[in-house]
Amino acid sequence: MDEKKRRSLPIMEQVALLPEFKSAATVLLYWSMDDEVYTHEFVRQWYDKKRILLPCVDGDNLLLRQYTGPDSMQPGPQFGIPEPIGRLFTELDKIDMIVVPGVAFDRNRNRMGRGRGFYDRLLKSTPNATKVGVAFRFQLFDSIPVEPFDVPMDQVVSEQ
Repeated sequence: MDEKKRRSLPIMEQVALLPEFKSAATVLLYWSMDDEVYTHEFVRQWYDKKRILLPCVDGDNLLLRQYTGPDSMQPGPQFGIPEPIGRLFTELDKIDMIVVPGVAFDRNRNRMGRGRGFYDRLLKSTPNATKVGVAFRFQLFDSIPVEPFDVPMDQVVSEQ
């Protein structure tokens, strides 16, 4: 097992132990890129127990579709990240939890993304969802720059 997967395992195990995750029926996860906390196994582990949604990039926005198994994935148009195919999920008020990647997080649970605002726009439209950032220790800082449109996390989970 490579180091990223080894370091990601305890992070995602902590996510699974959160009361908000245990009680969630619908969870928005993400299909990890090379520099993010690894989520592929977690998605595969939970998709038949909960409704697991994954984001699909559409211009400057994230559209959501349900992950229904490995056969439901195809390469995404912008970044080549696999995305689920199938009908769009639009009932944003039904999302119980969102697991969010980031470049950096701080002690006030602020998140720095990749600068395109994909997640900030989505997070603003999901007021009922618990927002959980996941990060490696080296991505945690005392403070990071915050913009007025940034949406803070409810929790940040790392290896610590």
